[in-house]
Amino acid sequence: MADKRAIGIFDSGIGGLPIAQKVRELLPNENLLYVADTQFAPYGEKSEDEVLARAQAVVEFMLSQNVKAIVVACNTATMIAIKTLRAKYDLPFIGVEPGVKPAAIHTQSGVIGVLATEKTLSSKAFDALAKRVAGHVEVVIQPSPKLVRLVEELKLNPDEACAAVESYVQPLIEKGADTIILGCTHFAHLAPVIELVAGPNISVISTETAVAKEVLRRLENENLLSTQSMDGESAFCSSGDLALFQRQLTRLWGKDALAQKF
Repeated sequence: MADKRAIGIFDSGIGGLPIAQKVRELLPNENLLYVADTQFAPYGEKSEDEVLARAQAVVEFMLSQNVKAIVVACNTATMIAIKTLRAKYDLPFIGVEPGVKPAAIHTQSGVIGVLATEKTLSSKAFDALAKRVAGHVEVVIQPSPKLVRLVEELKLNPDEACAAVESYVQPLIEKGADTIILGCTHFAHLAPVIELVAGPNISVISTETAVAKEVLRRLENENLLSTQSMDGESAFCSSGDLALFQRQLTRLWGKDALAQKF
């Protein structure tokens, strides 16, 4: 029997859209519910208690919409909240964490750089992740708050974003990093600019495809895949400015995307 319930995907803003796009490509028959908690963005500047409270509020809304699984498409929320969410709610949660493991395998210089929010980089979960999978390399961290705001403001072109990107990327390169991790889902929108600034000798690692594959794996394992033959529908909700969210969706998803309030 087809499980037509939607997959829930949430972030503090539009950072999770690249993950949603990869899930849509990999699972075209699934219905998706994307929630941008923009009234309370960015999570990277909130306390851990605030992030946990907002994550639970979004999950409660998604459960009221009868989702079958939830993707926490935000590094900060994953680091802070996913353990509590999994303990409290009886459905699959798929998180996103910085790609430290592939970076540690890939690096030739023995130094990897991480662009992320201060909240992610200072979390116990990130510290444990780095020690577990990258103990043999040097991990250089770089909080990058301006990049989140650039993305939310749709300032994604090189002429708009290069200066801010360079101010964060250059210190990592100067410290010997040959591999840079995009440790915030928002930064995938700026990947072309980051790659341009970093240059051809620096590898840039993002995790959207890996997260989408994990969604597929979890749904398969729990017999939650939709077997409907028609294309799935995508719904988009925001707790913040709907006019802004509509502009963001139109540019980043397509003209058919409709912004709704939650």
